[in-house]
Amino acid sequence: MVSYNKLSDAELVSLFKEGDETAYLEIYDRYKTLLLHHAYKKLGNLQDVDDILQELFTDLWNKRDRLPFTSNLSGYLYTAVRNRIFNLFYRRQREVSHLESLASFAEAGAWEADQLLLEKELSLLIEKEIRELSPRVREVFTLSRDQGLSHREIALQLGTSEQTVSKQISQALKMLKVRLGKLLFLILLLFS
Repeated sequence: MVSYNKLSDAELVSLFKEGDETAYLEIYDRYKTLLLHHAYKKLGNLQDVDDILQELFTDLWNKRDRLPFTSNLSGYLYTAVRNRIFNLFYRRQREVSHLESLASFAEAGAWEADQLLLEKELSLLIEKEIRELSPRVREVFTLSRDQGLSHREIALQLGTSEQTVSKQISQALKMLKVRLGKLLFLILLLFS
């Protein structure tokens, strides 16, 4: 009977590639602790190290007939562990980046939703205050702000003087400032 623990790496690899489970177990026993210490120095997390080693030895068994080496088993195993550590770092970095991006997106989305809601409420409040102006002042103000007419065009349309139009717009703005001033001030404080 063959004593597997006395075989060289090259002999173990040859038997292993033929599907010898005992050769596989000897490779596992021979290198598991060394690889564990090596990976732990790099990662500092035993759970991550266990995951990497489990993945490595599972892949080793599943790909035994396609392994690209015949003799340098230790070099292959150390390189495989190193590559898996790099992959883990890369995945974690990508996850953090995605989470930061998602948080930024969610924060921006929430801000936009709040801002849209606030704009709608403010617009409704301004419309309500405009409706409460006297009919003539409201008409002049609406022609000026909504239709974009000049003081002269409004005066011609309503058959009044430009000075009267100017006074009525001033009156409307003062009234809106008084009624909306505190609210706008509070809004600016909240969102600045």
